[in-house]
Amino acid sequence: METQTQDKATVWLKPDQVERMRSATVEASAPYLAARNDALIATLYDSGLRVAEAVALDVADHADLDDGVFALPADIQKDYPTDRTPSYTEIELADETVRTLRTYLAGRWKETAALWPSRQSDRMTTESVRNVVREAAVGAEVRPMTVTGQGDPEDVTPHTLRHSVAYRMLNVEEGHTFYDVRNRLRHATIQTTERVYDHIDRV
Repeated sequence: METQTQDKATVWLKPDQVERMRSATVEASAPYLAARNDALIATLYDSGLRVAEAVALDVADHADLDDGVFALPADIQKDYPTDRTPSYTEIELADETVRTLRTYLAGRWKETAALWPSRQSDRMTTESVRNVVREAAVGAEVRPMTVTGQGDPEDVTPHTLRHSVAYRMLNVEEGHTFYDVRNRLRHATIQTTERVYDHIDRV
């Protein structure tokens, strides 16, 4: 199983596997939860958010979707290893992610300040997000890539999607460097990015 430390990434997904997860969660979820779960997975995979940051987001943080960005307030971000408080950040989203979020926001079944409400409360917990992601992976029967070969669907977590952003940027999209990955994932230093992801950068 992967850990959420700054050690090397051990589990990651290819883009088509994430798409299969999104399809699986829509098919398996109750109708009123399908759009939320799809938008949640799409947002995690596009933005590289940490799960604690994702659950802390409010609808108001998505007020600038016209510009294709959402706000990430400093007070919900993980502190850097140096304990230097991170600054307010705007994260640019892919057009497809913006459309998915718009569809979700237009038809939410529960009006809450939190972007991601749950059936039981006004805001999902980190564990409930992990459950959504794991169940999507199991439903799609995806076998993630690992440092020792292929893993099992149960190995997939929200942090796997964060690692998958780095894999996509370094191996699928063109023109990205470790500095771009560092900026996207908001690492404190480029050395952190290289340490976590140098083994998944194809040579």
